Amino acid sequence: MRWTLLPLALIAAALYLLAPGASNRPAGAAEGGARRAPTRQVADDAASLELKRQQLADRGAALNAKEEALKRISASLDAKVSELNAAKKAIEGSLATKKKQDDERYKKMIKIYKGLKAEQAATLLNKLDDKLVIEMLNQMDQKTAVKLIPLITQPRVLEWTRLNLNGK
Repeated sequence: MRWTLLPLALIAAALYLLAPGASNRPAGAAEGGARRAPTRQVADDAASLELKRQQLADRGAALNAKEEALKRISASLDAKVSELNAAKKAIEGSLATKKKQDDERYKKMIKIYKGLKAEQAATLLNKLDDKLVIEMLNQMDQKTAVKLIPLITQPRVLEWTRLNLNGK
């Protein structure tokens, strides 16, 4: 029996010496030192995990704050877009009203020029701005325009003809 215990004792001693951290163990430290190292490792791991958890919580809080800021900015932009759309509609309405008023004024002026003799109307038209004369000729009926064309200066008549043929 002594011979059977001897190989077992040798194997146990070899395992003890070859175990991790065996070279760092003091001579008298058997099991007490082996328990302290894993406890320290667990404590270090727990501290590391707690630090990472805190960092993640901080990142989450920062992200939530940024999301709230983005929501406020988005709401502000939506309000400004609505305001601009309302202003755009108001401007479009004003432009439509102005165009309607301008058209009515042109029609009144054309009626006045239509009531004049052709020579008198042409004399007055020749004193007006080219763009205005061309616009008035565009608004006139064909019969009135035919009477005025020979009496209006030729460059204006030619410009009016070019614009009408080009579709402008």
